[in-house]
Amino acid sequence: MAHLSDDHSEFALESTLPNARGSSRSAFMLLAVVVVVALGVLSYLVLSRLSHMDQQVSQLRTQVEESNMKAEAASSKADSALGRASQAEQNAQSAASQRDQAEKAKTQFQQQAQQAQQQAAEAQAKSEEYRKEREAELGRLQEALGQIASTRRTAMGLVMTLGSKSIRFDFDKSDLHPVDKEVLSRIAGILSTLKGYQISVYGYTDDIGTQEYNQKLSERRARSVYDYLAHNGLDPRIMTTKGFGKADPLVPGDSEQARAINRRVEIGLVDSTIKPISSLN
Repeated sequence: MAHLSDDHSEFALESTLPNARGSSRSAFMLLAVVVVVALGVLSYLVLSRLSHMDQQVSQLRTQVEESNMKAEAASSKADSALGRASQAEQNAQSAASQRDQAEKAKTQFQQQAQQAQQQAAEAQAKSEEYRKEREAELGRLQEALGQIASTRRTAMGLVMTLGSKSIRFDFDKSDLHPVDKEVLSRIAGILSTLKGYQISVYGYTDDIGTQEYNQKLSERRARSVYDYLAHNGLDPRIMTTKGFGKADPLVPGDSEQARAINRRVEIGLVDSTIKPISSLN
């Protein structure tokens, strides 16, 4: 009986071994599945995390690039501002230099203007002194010539009238008589000492005859006096002649006496070294 009992126990033990082995295999497979699933979930989580991190890295890279661009733009603006500031400083320095130069030029111009005014005043004083000297000389000249022929002052100088009492021209003639030449010699002696004068010789006729004929006759009379004065020492370059015909008679009337007076020559003296006062103002 004891033997049967052992056998039965051994049989029972052997019958339970396959079941235990099947259970172990199932558990192992279940564990493997769990591990695989766990690894898959872990991988998914890791990949998701990595993808999220890549997105963050990409965003950070974009932000960094934008920051760099902004930094470069700010640096460029700063450089531009510094350039403008430097240019403004240079412009300010240039403006200050130009202002200083303008002030110097203004001061120099004022000094030159003052010197010019002083020189002008001195020149005016000398001119006035010279004018007075020439006026005095002209007065002496008028007095000397007045002893020879009628002499009057004009705005331009002196005018001598050589009429019938000084030079007598025959009717329709331009020839000089010996007595006329003596008068002209005395006049030439006085005028030859003068300097700075222009001499004009004007010829006139009476009212007999045409204007054209008398014009030529008056020119011949003026030329006769001109030639004689030039022959007696006066410079021809300072003398001119002009005929007026029967225009501008010295006295009115058609009497022989009036006509004799109007047949005349006049000598005009003009000081060429000074100008009229009105032209200096």
